[in-house]
Amino acid sequence: MPAPPLRPETLPETLDGAPAAEEGPALGPETNLPLPRFVSLASDEGNVRRGPSLSHRIDWVFLRRDMPLQVTAEYGHWRRINDSEGVGGWVHYALLSGVRTVIVGEGGTALRVAPDPEAREEAMLEGGVIARLGDCTLDWCEMSAGGYSGWAPKTDVWGVAADEIRG
Repeated sequence: MPAPPLRPETLPETLDGAPAAEEGPALGPETNLPLPRFVSLASDEGNVRRGPSLSHRIDWVFLRRDMPLQVTAEYGHWRRINDSEGVGGWVHYALLSGVRTVIVGEGGTALRVAPDPEAREEAMLEGGVIARLGDCTLDWCEMSAGGYSGWAPKTDVWGVAADEIRG
């Protein structure tokens, strides 16, 4: 069972006696990894439950391997996730992968040979396509799907934080 959250009166104090300020992102009590964080669905099928145990009702089933998901909480072997539509639930950690993917928004996106809106277009990805995520700058991400790879604006995909830099 995870430790209870720290209340302000239990936070460590600084040298002057004031409570120490929290630094950086929140960390999951089970994995010590940042919350929230992005992951992907590791299997072709994943039950999403109302609560963090097998006794909780299954609300729906994901049927798409590599679907990007956002982990927002941890409890034992269970992870609270949200999908690109903001719908959430609990899944067993064995159904998740650290492999990063993104899903292309409704309007689709062009994959370009460089992170520049004037760069040559390599391919056009339709809305709903899942792509493997590569390096990211503040505004662009490198990704691959369907045998094509290139750069697309972050604003055209879901599965990467707006301020996230990779690579």
